[in-house]
Amino acid sequence: MSAFALPLEDYALLPDDDCDRLIVAAKQRLGSRCVILGHHYQRDEVFRHADFTGDSLKLSRLAAQSEASYIVFCGVHFMAEVADILSRPEQIAILPDLAAGCSMADMANLVNVERCWQELATVVDVESTVTPVTYINSAADLKAFCGNHGGIVCTSSNARKILEWSFARRRKVLFFPDQHLGRNTGYRMGIPLEQMAVWDYTRPMGGLTEEQIEKARILLWKGFCSVHQMFRPEHIDRFKAEYPETLVIAHPEAAFEVCEKADYIGSTESILATVKAAPPNTRWLVATELNLVNRLHQECKADGKHVHFMSPTVCMCSTMFRTDPQHLAWILENLAEGRVVNRIEVPEVVARPARQALDAMLSVV
Repeated sequence: MSAFALPLEDYALLPDDDCDRLIVAAKQRLGSRCVILGHHYQRDEVFRHADFTGDSLKLSRLAAQSEASYIVFCGVHFMAEVADILSRPEQIAILPDLAAGCSMADMANLVNVERCWQELATVVDVESTVTPVTYINSAADLKAFCGNHGGIVCTSSNARKILEWSFARRRKVLFFPDQHLGRNTGYRMGIPLEQMAVWDYTRPMGGLTEEQIEKARILLWKGFCSVHQMFRPEHIDRFKAEYPETLVIAHPEAAFEVCEKADYIGSTESILATVKAAPPNTRWLVATELNLVNRLHQECKADGKHVHFMSPTVCMCSTMFRTDPQHLAWILENLAEGRVVNRIEVPEVVARPARQALDAMLSVV
């Protein structure tokens, strides 16, 4: 790896069209040595250059199965970490913009989760009573925490199976960082809302009494997705007042009240598959990120389907949006010259237990 990388400043002011040409040329030079992964929430200017598209886990698994030496993940930080953990030792994971993070993932850090675990231990025997479950939208060290404490990772598509696995082993679950995915999944498994308590990590004992902790089957971390919290039940009511035939589909990171009014609830992959498989001339109101909804709208127009974004306010994933053609061109041109910049490398002391938690998930689903 050369220390003399091409500077990002040389690319920052380039027009997108110039960057497109540089990206295409660099991809041709790199050939099969490099694979570009594009998450569904990426902007179109970047998404069009992806070799594989999908959600974060699917992309990491596809990259690990490829012959590529370099995995360029057009997504956010935790996604590149998962790619590094699941890929072969000789593969190198790269994030075009190191500032592309996830506000939800940032709401749970190792210090706060370990403090939560210690405080819970004053009420219950945590190692025999509580299964820690982390959403894949979390840092590698939290996945490692789960691996070290008999826990597991989940995604939005397999959360129910993972919770069933967890309850088969212990009677309580600590679910982080997204409270909404935990609540929506638990409720549809038949767990009453009063048996799910929110752990406020800013307060001692999560702001809960010992009685509330004892009663709770699922302890929900006080975290959320900044995009999906924008959707409100009144958005559905107003839209259906004008278009009563509308079918509503929501991502499970949306609030409970939104999911209660939805006809379908599903992950990004499920949303895409459901709407694409629907009969022609149907109308859909979709509660997930704007870039995905806009692409789905374009893809379904030929079938006479009408696909609408739920929120009247434009809300895209601002950290995902940080990855632009300028960063991608910079990364790829450096790779084509034999220089690796913005490598994401999870230390083995973290990667090993994190991989254990991820492998536990993959064995369940």
